[in-house]
Amino acid sequence: MEGAAEKRYIVAMAMNQPGFDRPRRRPGLRPRLRHRRFRRIPVRILAPNVITLLALCAGLTGIRMAFEGNYTFALYAIVFAAILDGIDGRLARFLKGTSRFGAELDSLADFVNFGVAPALIIYFWGLHDLKSAGWIAAMAFAICAGLRLARFNVMLDDPDRPAWASNFFVGMPAPAGAITVLLPIYAWLLGVEYKPAGLLTWLTLLYTLGIASLMVSRLPVFSGKRIGTWVPPDMVGPVILIVVLFFAILFFYPWELLTAGTLAYLASLPFGWLSYREYERRSRQNRAEAAPVATQSPPLAAGLTQPPAGEDRPSRLN
Repeated sequence: MEGAAEKRYIVAMAMNQPGFDRPRRRPGLRPRLRHRRFRRIPVRILAPNVITLLALCAGLTGIRMAFEGNYTFALYAIVFAAILDGIDGRLARFLKGTSRFGAELDSLADFVNFGVAPALIIYFWGLHDLKSAGWIAAMAFAICAGLRLARFNVMLDDPDRPAWASNFFVGMPAPAGAITVLLPIYAWLLGVEYKPAGLLTWLTLLYTLGIASLMVSRLPVFSGKRIGTWVPPDMVGPVILIVVLFFAILFFYPWELLTAGTLAYLASLPFGWLSYREYERRSRQNRAEAAPVATQSPPLAAGLTQPPAGEDRPSRLN
């Protein structure tokens, strides 16, 4: 108590000094409370996020359809989510509406749409017949999809990554992994016989683990980010025709198109690796050619045979 009283006495004496300016408050005057105004968000930033949320709704709907046993609509939902995932990023770059919030939202939606949803769909379809082994394979696929997305976000901030590396993904991307891992269900819908805990079920388990390992591998895969950025004027009509035919075939013959596309995509993986090695070889060659060449020492001036007096000659001229 004595120490506290002594401190109050010192403060009171300091306030009574002539050089001390005591803040004065006018009677009846209260400080104004400034209302915080939220910053307006342009529509060009909201539009890509709305598409991402629609894709998330499609993925969650696919989980519900699989739980109810309606695998046809479950696959439709995953394919629709993959199409929307390819649109939102391009739309954000086109409208110059990219944001950190949109990037984080897209990663979370991709984990649900292309990690959790395909794992549950394929588990409800056939892996549940294998009991714990099937559940472990489904969990491994979802975990590998999460690791794949986390690594992708980290590699975006790598300053030492060469410019040509943006043409490739490191490992199979999550949307492609989701579409690819559902190949056994495409085959079943095309008429392949399925028996509970039969050969097709065990092949599905091994296939699921294989696709999961491709997602977390270091395999270079074509990204396709530059496809569709610019279209030559003479190719506008053919491109529109190809897009219309693609969606028409997808609508009338979905399982045939998805099966053929999945097999073609898996067959193209070695070509991505070969192309990446070629880029690496050219990059090493360019660095070797740009290496500084050792400069030769300039010749001594004519008539100068000895150093001037008073100067020490170095032991070796470099």
